[in-house]
Amino acid sequence: MRFEGKVVVVFGGAGGIGSATARKFAGEGAHVVIADINHAAAAEVARSINPGDRASAAAVDVSDYSSVDAVVNQTVAHYGRLDVVFNSAAIVVRRPLLEHEPPDFERVMRVNVDGTFNGILAASRAMRELRTRGCIVNTASVAGYMAAPSMIGYQASKGAVRSLTQTAALELAPLAIRVVAVAPGAVDTPLLAGAAAAGLDRDLARRQMRRKMIAPEKVADVVLFLASDEADAINGTTVLVDDGYVSFK
Repeated sequence: MRFEGKVVVVFGGAGGIGSATARKFAGEGAHVVIADINHAAAAEVARSINPGDRASAAAVDVSDYSSVDAVVNQTVAHYGRLDVVFNSAAIVVRRPLLEHEPPDFERVMRVNVDGTFNGILAASRAMRELRTRGCIVNTASVAGYMAAPSMIGYQASKGAVRSLTQTAALELAPLAIRVVAVAPGAVDTPLLAGAAAAGLDRDLARRQMRRKMIAPEKVADVVLFLASDEADAINGTTVLVDDGYVSFK
């Protein structure tokens, strides 16, 4: 198993992509800490992975560095190591630009951008201390490559995640810490529940080459590959997991 004995923290681990990825890591032998602002949901994901003591849950507010750092420190204190951090927490506000209020924009940026930065910083500081050749995987989006109406905060935040990934990779390379990202297309997760309720899920599916939504597990497969030794030569890159969503335009 690729991650036997390794320790992984998944921020946003109760979400669709986060929970699917946590399960995949555990299935490959890792000990997984599922951190989410919804602790009850994180605990439920952990219970679904156990028995085998492969998973535990932690409450976290990714927009607060001290909260993120506490999860990382608790993980290291318990397991004695940290190999992979997956920054998967994200929110979206769907509202036309002229109806968008500054607090809407700020809230999205705090979770999606500050949350990613906080995960990178806490993880890399711990990995430096442990002298770990670790990997940090961030979650960007096709929204960081192309414009779409009514999601200006989300679009801006995902463009920022791509830039954070490149810059962090450059600065952390001397420490042998890789930083990469995935950019999913239209994935069948709770984050798109609003689109589904509005009947837009079929439209989103049609924008992908094979005219179907992407399963969260397919994104998880790419995350695991990027975090594995097989992807050692991949660094600073954002990998599109979009069934051609961007290339098809």
